Amino acid sequence: MHKFLLSTITALALATPAFADYTFVVPQKPEGGTGMWAAIIAKELEPFLGERIIIKHIPGARDIPGFNKFHKMLRFDDKTVMVSHGGNGVSFLQEEVDYNYADYDSIGMMNLNIIAGKRKGADMDNPIFAAGSGMVPEAMAMTLLICGPDKTVDEYVTCFKKHVTWVNGMSGGERRLAFKRGELTGTRENPAAYKKHVQSDDAAEIWFHHGLLDVETGNRIDDPNYPGYQLEILFKKRWGVAPSGEFYDAYNLVRSFRDALQKALWVNANNPNRDKLIAALDKMSKDPGARERISKNVGNYEWNIGDSGNKVRDTLFAMINEQALKDLVKFNEQALGLNSVYKENLVK
Repeated sequence: MHKFLLSTITALALATPAFADYTFVVPQKPEGGTGMWAAIIAKELEPFLGERIIIKHIPGARDIPGFNKFHKMLRFDDKTVMVSHGGNGVSFLQEEVDYNYADYDSIGMMNLNIIAGKRKGADMDNPIFAAGSGMVPEAMAMTLLICGPDKTVDEYVTCFKKHVTWVNGMSGGERRLAFKRGELTGTRENPAAYKKHVQSDDAAEIWFHHGLLDVETGNRIDDPNYPGYQLEILFKKRWGVAPSGEFYDAYNLVRSFRDALQKALWVNANNPNRDKLIAALDKMSKDPGARERISKNVGNYEWNIGDSGNKVRDTLFAMINEQALKDLVKFNEQALGLNSVYKENLVK
């Protein structure tokens, strides 16, 4: 009887939320860049959290359905964490989505970058590039580099369509294989995936990157992992002036949302487990062994944890303005052929 009661009590205890595993919701397949990052972070975070982390993949068109499901249902479970990525940030600006970063609290986010690679010797004034979730900033960056300063948004659209072959319909695996075979001359990856798929390729080299967000100023700074390849540095080197104007402002808005929110952990506002998660993430981020392993696989990037992550979100929201949003929609529709809407509710 004693053994029966003990086993029954144990079973009931394990069934309660206090003993449930944490679930990290990833809005794409395991082999995607966010899936790779989430697996790395979850493995390192578990010892500091003292509980197991299960990764739940909810893929779908442009990686939106998983985040929408978190917003409508899953966020109300106190042990569910959303792993959002940069494509979600892009979609938030220009598509009708259910999720809203204002409704969540940050656990933490890495201040990350996207690295664009190219085939050695390729003509990058006429690149061949595959479309994908969150790749609007790459399209705008290459347009700036190729087309130069002092143009209207309409002129940049025309220049993009003249010089860039933008290939739709490829999966991430197909894109990587096509780049390796030379069928695509340009590609892009988050830092973890860049190390794995591009940096290890002897026939590839870095093309450009977007820099890192300075949360205090809202400006961009060079990435110490890939110094000298920031868009602004390459633009000035080629054209003799710094990039500026309405098109550049739209690019700066969308890349900031994409990169600053590229790998972020969220819970529902006032989640009772938030402090525990933040404490574990803070310890992990300061642990020499964890830092070394994460740096080896991802790169040496800093964390914005807890309220610092909320500050990043608030800084990004303050960057939104009517003209930049309208120009972003125009480029999406006329250059990339993407369904895009002007979201007046985002303009303060």
